[in-house]
Amino acid sequence: MPASEPLDRRSLTLAALSTVVEWYDFTLFLYLATVLARVFFVGGNAMLTTLAGFAVAYLMRPLGAMVFGHFGDRHGRRATLLLSMALMTVAMLLSALLPTVAQIGPLAGILLLALRCVMGFAVGGEYTGVVAYLLEGAAPHRRALVTSMAAATSEVGGLLAAGAAALTVSLLPAPALESWGWRLPFLFGAALAGTILVARAAMRESPEFALHRAAGTLVSRPLGHAVSRHGAGVARGFAISALGSITYYVGITYLPIHLVSSGGLGEAEALKLATVAAVAVIVVTPFVGLAADRFGRRPVLVALAVLSAALPYLSFRLLAGAGTSSALAGAVVLAALAGGVSAVGAVTTAEQVPAAGRLSGLALGATTATALFGGLTPWLAQLLTERTGSTAAPGIMIALVSLAVLPVLLTLPETRPPRG
Repeated sequence: MPASEPLDRRSLTLAALSTVVEWYDFTLFLYLATVLARVFFVGGNAMLTTLAGFAVAYLMRPLGAMVFGHFGDRHGRRATLLLSMALMTVAMLLSALLPTVAQIGPLAGILLLALRCVMGFAVGGEYTGVVAYLLEGAAPHRRALVTSMAAATSEVGGLLAAGAAALTVSLLPAPALESWGWRLPFLFGAALAGTILVARAAMRESPEFALHRAAGTLVSRPLGHAVSRHGAGVARGFAISALGSITYYVGITYLPIHLVSSGGLGEAEALKLATVAAVAVIVVTPFVGLAADRFGRRPVLVALAVLSAALPYLSFRLLAGAGTSSALAGAVVLAALAGGVSAVGAVTTAEQVPAAGRLSGLALGATTATALFGGLTPWLAQLLTERTGSTAAPGIMIALVSLAVLPVLLTLPETRPPRG
């Protein structure tokens, strides 16, 4: 099969920008978790219930990824990305319009969690589709850099979420915030999603998928094909995504909750710190992508895994002091690690399975790991911190997963294309 021509920058940019929406929404939910717990739930376990809802929604991601993955491996990446973004737009708009527990009682919390599940289903197909699209549309010697755009722009979404949450919480008095103010960031997200959906209509199809379709080499059962022919690659994708998910969701998105619940900082101060962490990720991501293109995927991932085993515990100890400078240092270190793993992990997981069955392979491996090590770990980190009284418990969680994944990374086949 002849080599495919790289996509134009417009198509690649439109694909990458879509991750802004998905990460804005899911990160916003965590950044506003302390507010949403008061608005939608009652009782002493309101915060754990809110985080449990986040985890349940994340368990929908593998299901969405498998459904959208089958569709995308059979009918194209472009159609998949349009459908997933349309579903995300509707879910965000309905979230902004929900009644509160004060208005309709416990049903409010149930409706919120139901929409979280819809969003998780849509995001499951979105991120894998974007990663595959960027990989297949990039020039071979720039695949890691281009695919890392998915991680960088997702953090732009996280940055927007942190900024929107921080502004809303800091500018509005508590009664207004809990009455109507919490709706504003969700309305903004719905408008952003709708705008990107319209712009995305101009995207071209992935050239690699188009070649397979023209050659008649698409498979009828892509998930079965990925498991039977590339099971080891699916398992490696699971391990890589496990490391990327726990460093990101415990080290970044859970951080404001940790700082507030441990009594160190107020909501507004914690969200401002999270904004700084988001900027750190954006800065780090392209450099790690370039390093992965130059030196290979395996050495960069191994180095990051070693650092992830050593530094998070120390970082959470710094955060425990709750002084501005120590908290800032700890947050930036955690953000840099998470951004680095996400940058090289995106391209490496996608390269574990060929184009025929790639979306389905990512669904079974990478997305399942994200559901377990991304959706569940903020809840588990909060539970362990409360039960043990140790503010360093989240750092220990990251270290344990890093050590467990390291043997897989040491034996990882190098997937960087030969340099011409």
